[in-house]
Amino acid sequence: MKRGGTMGTVAEQFIEVLRQAGVERVYGVVGDSLNPVVDAIRTTRGIEWVHVHNEEAGAFAAAAEAQVTGRLAVCAGSCGPGNTHLVQGLYDAHRSGAPVLALASHIPSAQIGTGFFQETHPERLFVECSGYCEMISTAEQMPRVLRTAVQHALGHSGVAVVVLPGDVAGMPAKHDTGTHGFLTRQGTVRPPADQVTELATALNGAEKVMLFCGAGARGAHAEIMSLAARTLAPVGHALRGKEWIQYDNPYDVGMSGLLGYGACYDAMREADLAVLVGTDFPYDDFLPGRRTVQIDHDPARLGRRTPLELAVHGDVRETLLAVLPEVTQKKDRRYLDKMLSKHVKALDGVVNAYTRNIEHHTPIHPEYVANLVDEVAADDAVFTVDTGMCNVWAARYLTPNGRRRVIGSFRHGSMANALPHAIGAQFADPGRQVVSFSGDGGLGMLLGELLTVRMHGLPVKIVVFNNSALGMVKLEMLVDGLPDFGTDLAPVDYAAIAAAIGLGSVRVEKPSDVREALTTAFAAPGPYLVDVVTDSDVLSMPPRITVRQVKGFALGAGRTVLTGGVGRMIDMARANLRNIPRP
Repeated sequence: MKRGGTMGTVAEQFIEVLRQAGVERVYGVVGDSLNPVVDAIRTTRGIEWVHVHNEEAGAFAAAAEAQVTGRLAVCAGSCGPGNTHLVQGLYDAHRSGAPVLALASHIPSAQIGTGFFQETHPERLFVECSGYCEMISTAEQMPRVLRTAVQHALGHSGVAVVVLPGDVAGMPAKHDTGTHGFLTRQGTVRPPADQVTELATALNGAEKVMLFCGAGARGAHAEIMSLAARTLAPVGHALRGKEWIQYDNPYDVGMSGLLGYGACYDAMREADLAVLVGTDFPYDDFLPGRRTVQIDHDPARLGRRTPLELAVHGDVRETLLAVLPEVTQKKDRRYLDKMLSKHVKALDGVVNAYTRNIEHHTPIHPEYVANLVDEVAADDAVFTVDTGMCNVWAARYLTPNGRRRVIGSFRHGSMANALPHAIGAQFADPGRQVVSFSGDGGLGMLLGELLTVRMHGLPVKIVVFNNSALGMVKLEMLVDGLPDFGTDLAPVDYAAIAAAIGLGSVRVEKPSDVREALTTAFAAPGPYLVDVVTDSDVLSMPPRITVRQVKGFALGAGRTVLTGGVGRMIDMARANLRNIPRP
């Protein structure tokens, strides 16, 4: 089909519209109802078909690509089980705010509703994990429906699903494709003037202000630091806010939540005014429940986690630029200095617990591995992180600098995301270092994606925290007072598996060998897997737990460690403490 013309099939028109939207690849598994679309990709310049070994991985890969580039990414699944595999990755993409379009191919249109082979109802199935889900049942609906879907994914930063029967895909296109452009950059949301005034009044009237930042802090680091300096406010973050706010932050008090550390929780509880900055933090037990202000560009998020004294509708940067001229400089540093001191004290305790003889401890401490990955990895690396204990090690040991990225299933919490996320991130930026923090449980679940890495020659570095256990599940059982059961996995030599399929690999069982193994892997020009045998008894507890949980843990735990380390963040915390003015 000629660009912008009317000749060709619906499938060819579909791919032409994707090209107009800047799409460069489609992740999926070929098959039956998808064949016309895959063939259209074969004959269209500028777009490629990326074969994965499970459609779930294709959806995860698209989610990571979209988060790395900020552009639309696409995945596809054939009819029935082909597209039902997409669900997990699409939930992750949608909840992460990644602009992803999914093509859910369907059975022949004349057979819909008859209980035909592989019949499902994808137009119903994907509704909950998308912001737009519609079926193209006639050629006349193209390209309008697809353009609408693309615009939904880009405009609302989420998932759009188009259901397309295979026979319709092969029909002749009926309407001109056109050359219409798509949204490439969203506008900014400026808060109403009265909300800015109310926010300034609240900030000026509070003696102890605390800022708690999420992913919405992206692009507003300087403004948040200016507000913290003006209000002498400690600054904490949620996990998704870490990469955008923790670096170059003299007011840092760590992270709150189930994976949290430091003084963030205490700072929020002692504040006269807690300001939630671009965060939809879901754990209300860690929020103060009083004297709270929230700033968000999405009005639907305002107040849904905790009662608010003031809701401010606006982009974070625009809101802070508007309010800063109205905020008076505070003079009393006692609250800030107290929280900075408490933060250092909290980190010192866990650092001592996790640095004593750690270089000689076997099985290897996972914290030690994470800390060395942080040191050896590139300054602009993309880290993809499996759900579970890998989340803990990434949260506490990866040092942000404004250029590194950390991507995980932080909102959906799906296992097995790290490797397929790494695949998408590497396709998105082939020259950038991509490191997968893989747990052995997660890697085993989508082990076939090692074949995808090998097939495409992706230089992904896969670090396996191999403790032969589902560590986070074990922890959940222990805090409920239950003996861990069903959490142990059979020991597996993942380095041998990787070598057998042609990947560079090494198995590490001694802590003295970890640094050399990582250095070799990260310097290798192609894919490399580092299989590190780690201690399954190393667990992590949140900064605040209930009496019931403590009792449960005491009943269920044998030999455990109650809190995780914090890597180089202790150095930053101590530096911040040294900067406190002395009388």
